[in-house]
Amino acid sequence: MPYNATVINVMIASPGDVATERNIVRSAIHNWNAVHSLDRRVILVPVGWDTHSVPEMGDRAQALINKQVLQNCDLLVAIFWTRLGTPTGTASSGTVEEIEEHLESGKPAMLYFSNAPVRPDSVDDNQYKALRDFRASCQQRGLIETYDSLEEFREKFWRQLAQTVIREYGNIVLNPTAEIDTSAPAIPQLSDTAKQLLLEAARDQSGMVMCIRVMGGLLVQTNNKQLAQMGDARSEARWKGAIAELVNHEFMEARGQKGEVFGLTNEGYQLADRLGGTL
Repeated sequence: MPYNATVINVMIASPGDVATERNIVRSAIHNWNAVHSLDRRVILVPVGWDTHSVPEMGDRAQALINKQVLQNCDLLVAIFWTRLGTPTGTASSGTVEEIEEHLESGKPAMLYFSNAPVRPDSVDDNQYKALRDFRASCQQRGLIETYDSLEEFREKFWRQLAQTVIREYGNIVLNPTAEIDTSAPAIPQLSDTAKQLLLEAARDQSGMVMCIRVMGGLLVQTNNKQLAQMGDARSEARWKGAIAELVNHEFMEARGQKGEVFGLTNEGYQLADRLGGTL
């Protein structure tokens, strides 16, 4: 049965070196909705330039993103690791421009900086210096958060997201035009291979999937099983496609920066439980 609720758009802003953290933010938002949307009558929607912007001419790329995406967002979450991003012509990076414009509108922002170790030869010195300078300026203007690992980020963001929503939107007036359907969501359309991979990964003790190119071909392994037929290009492509499907639907997320290790998300485990009773 649908019910009235207020929709809060959450802008996820970051350079390109924190893709895993972006997925963690999306997963945490979906989990918050599953736990709190009914009683709080607030639903959070993850938003980003990569998912919500459309082709348009007539202005700077970042200005168009600001117009199409940012100005309609209520809360901004920014994440940094080793890069600040590409200058836009008016700001030191697109992410910085999004943060500054969002703050100028009087809306709340949550800023996170990773202290995770990184190979020195993979760091752009100019980018890292610019990031350090920006981080120092942010510390003088408010409270930022740091983390040392993905698990620490996941735990901190989940807790702090709930605190921020309650603080900022606890007394919000309902938007009568927004509705949430509380019936069980339909199982998304997945290939049989993606469903098989999801179920096998859910049976794995760590919920991990390895996808590594070795001498004999592509190793796709979980739950102590080799799934792809190594050396068979068609089989390897099918299982790589299954991983991409699950990541795209946020049932699985990359662990690390090489695209070789993946782990199930909470949504992935939930879907596996549902599929286990239907297959």
